Amino acid sequence: MTTIAITGTGLFTPSESITNAELVASLSAHVEEFNAEHAEAIAAGDVAAKELPVEAFIEKASGIVSRHVMDRDGVLDPERLRPRLPLRGEDEISLQAEMAIAAIEPALAQAGRTGADVDAVILGASNIQRAYPAVAIEVQAALGASGWAYDMNVACSSATFSMQAGVDALRNGTASCVVVVNPEITSAHQAWNQRDHHFIFGDACTATVLERSDDAVAAERWEVLGTKLATQFSNNIRNDFGFINVAEDGERHADELQFRQNGNRVFKDVCPLVSAHMNEHLTELGLEPSGVRRFWLHQANLKMNQLIAKGVLGRVPDATEAPVILDTYANTSSAGSVIAFHLHRDGLADGDVGVICSFGAGYSVGSVVVRRVSV
Repeated sequence: MTTIAITGTGLFTPSESITNAELVASLSAHVEEFNAEHAEAIAAGDVAAKELPVEAFIEKASGIVSRHVMDRDGVLDPERLRPRLPLRGEDEISLQAEMAIAAIEPALAQAGRTGADVDAVILGASNIQRAYPAVAIEVQAALGASGWAYDMNVACSSATFSMQAGVDALRNGTASCVVVVNPEITSAHQAWNQRDHHFIFGDACTATVLERSDDAVAAERWEVLGTKLATQFSNNIRNDFGFINVAEDGERHADELQFRQNGNRVFKDVCPLVSAHMNEHLTELGLEPSGVRRFWLHQANLKMNQLIAKGVLGRVPDATEAPVILDTYANTSSAGSVIAFHLHRDGLADGDVGVICSFGAGYSVGSVVVRRVSV
């Protein structure tokens, strides 16, 4: 079988960030204003009073301390609670394409490639900023790449699902150099006015270069030993925003058009699902969990990651075995596991094995087992 390798990764991190304290102060001002404005209705029992957020709860519940965003002023404005993202003209590069290029360029440099070497671009993200033309095709044009490009949405698993598509394209000969890119502007679909959700997400973009090992020129390579995907339908993580909204008869609550979840149910469902998935994948590849040096997991929640890894290893992993970027990036949807891989793969020797694993809405689970190879 043709061997495929990851030959480069890149990361775009927005320059602006928001701490938990800043987020709580902003939402508290919004809540106090709402409760004061609706005081009579609240007293009459016609409207439910909003509860104040608690800073200590956020880090304890999630492991998140701060998050990067494309615009902090709009998010922190109690009257707005959403980013200010200026409308761009059709002759200007889109925001997601701009983020994508910023992440792809260092990934290509690491791989020893240029945009002209690329002949496939797969853009995977939990939300894509327009229906068409595909943002991936815009990125392809900006890179000066040839071949083909398309967008993919499998929510938080978009990166690993895109990687498998890239691996398949390389193996079947329909591409020779694939770029997978994950521009996540989660701040635009985050429910910043919701106490249970306002702290979860952050913005970032990752890029991954995939090539056949025989064609690669990079000194550092991560041979793909196998990929495995699975989906299982669930409504526990949902966002109903879409083109059909304007044609629907009846009224939706605004919250339905943003991210929402049943967090407790997700925790109970997803942790055993993901652990079983990785165990099955490792068994299929003839690998023992004890032989895996690193788990680069989707960065959704610290307790989830610890429990999932425990389901594979039989114990809670240390920070080296399952590195965490939640504290400074928060949940960046599909970009999270790739950020962990990008920032925390040093120290592994030739032959060491690791697992890039995502999980999220759908439910969806994707794993990519890799082995370090240097030439």
